[in-house]
Amino acid sequence: MDLPANRMFRVKLASLVLMVFASWGLTSAADIRVADLPDDNGTALKLTWDLSNIDSTLTLFRSSLPETNWTPVGEFDEPRGSYVDRGLSRDSLYIYAFRLHSGLVLSEAAQPRASVLNRARVNQLLILAIFFALVLLYIKLASRGKHFFVRRIAGLRAIEEAIGRATEMGRPVLYVPGIDDLNNIQTIASMVILNDVARLAATYETPVIVPVCKPFVVPVAEEAVRQGYLNAGRPELYNPDNVRYLSDEQFAFTAGVNGIMLRERTAANIYMGSFFAESLILAETGFSAGAIQVAGTANIHQLPFFVAACDYTLIGEELYAASAYLSREPKLLGTLKASDVAKVIIIIILVAGFIAETLGWHTFADWFAAR
Repeated sequence: MDLPANRMFRVKLASLVLMVFASWGLTSAADIRVADLPDDNGTALKLTWDLSNIDSTLTLFRSSLPETNWTPVGEFDEPRGSYVDRGLSRDSLYIYAFRLHSGLVLSEAAQPRASVLNRARVNQLLILAIFFALVLLYIKLASRGKHFFVRRIAGLRAIEEAIGRATEMGRPVLYVPGIDDLNNIQTIASMVILNDVARLAATYETPVIVPVCKPFVVPVAEEAVRQGYLNAGRPELYNPDNVRYLSDEQFAFTAGVNGIMLRERTAANIYMGSFFAESLILAETGFSAGAIQVAGTANIHQLPFFVAACDYTLIGEELYAASAYLSREPKLLGTLKASDVAKVIIIIILVAGFIAETLGWHTFADWFAAR
């Protein structure tokens, strides 16, 4: 007859204890307590012991039931103490033993469990809750038509100047939306900016050439340009051939874009999106061709090259702020305003923390410590 699972486990545990009895001998098990460590991810147990009648070095062993392999954990000189055993498995049951000259002191079996709420990190939970509450609040206000002031970004004014210069010279505008795919948020922000660039270019009847590196970006770029011309009331000027898929190889794409700059003699080059090693090659070619250049990326390792070789640069989050500023889409605008408010709060907290630490009030800074 089959035994229930819990009864079978007890039988195995009893067999293990009897085996230890027979091999090493056993003293009282009440002197060791094992409990799950609170406020953790379920990979640790806390041991406490009181063996005040023992004056020798204590050697601690661990075994994962129902196995009988004992692993040494450490040695302790104090007869009373505690120890946190980390790196355990949530699915295993553990038993501990102190090996003494007279035999073993065996603990009860215990299993580590993950805590639903880590009380040591409530401060981080509260901070995130406040930020997301701000995001939801401002998105709701923006959806209701609330007008938010958004700081003017110098790079956006430069885009208008660049398109105006291209119009005066009778040359096209080049817009490069980075080399990443649509799963990169910078590419999505770039498509929003492209829509506004296409609208301005259509207003001035200036062609916009958009070389694309990734195939999935092509239809999105075509729609962004088409919608821009439609918003300007000049849909007949839209030329689908100006959105050109070149290559998904990084430097093959770079060579193709450089060729467009030199052949088409573009008067304004706009780089918006995720760029890597090709950034300086593109910007240097455009600078040599005499084009006015505006760039924007959140890849901080490429920003120095754009700053050095371009006329204007959108730095970091300005790329996302520009997309919210131009589109006035409630979710983008609400997130931008919530981020601005969060920055003000962080500055206030930093100033308050500086004052508190100067006066010796360390409790304020300790509350914000990550644990």
